[in-house]
Amino acid sequence: MLDADPPHFDEDWDAGDIGCGDLVIRLRFRLKAMQPLQVIRVRATDSGAREDLPAWCRMTGETLLAHDPEQHLYYIQRGDR
Repeated sequence: MLDADPPHFDEDWDAGDIGCGDLVIRLRFRLKAMQPLQVIRVRATDSGAREDLPAWCRMTGETLLAHDPEQHLYYIQRGDR
């Protein structure tokens, strides 16, 4: 559970149980369509998302602002490029 109020988000995407490969590819395209520093809230229930999304953010320069494991929610901020 989040320790505080969830971050503000500009986009909301329910990715459901989409697996890692498709998940990060679709997320990449969604983030590219957003403005720099905007935030997307992603709901991802695939069992690998808990490890895959934070690792993907570290590799791509996007910022994982918060994660609520009970609700399967990830708040990801697009980089400033």
